[in-house]
Amino acid sequence: MGDYTNLPVKLKLTRQQNQEIDNIFEVCRRVYNFALSERKHWLNSRKSRINSCSIISEYILPADTPYPSYNNQAKALTIAKQSNESLRSVNA
Repeated sequence: MGDYTNLPVKLKLTRQQNQEIDNIFEVCRRVYNFALSERKHWLNSRKSRINSCSIISEYILPADTPYPSYNNQAKALTIAKQSNESLRSVNA
């Protein structure tokens, strides 16, 4: 077989295919950003010092809130896919 690794490949997509790919990227971007924000909020809620906590500017989460690990977030995403049509539209 020949070496095809250096050949330039350009896909010619239809308008519908472009829209579908854009939709997939948009849903994936939203899911990623939501998961990232969950983790950031959890971490930020544990950073403030007890003697200088501000209700206005600090993140307030219950102390027993579990860390949003991959497994926890994957389970929540599976549950969310059951009721959210845009999440179900992406095969991921």
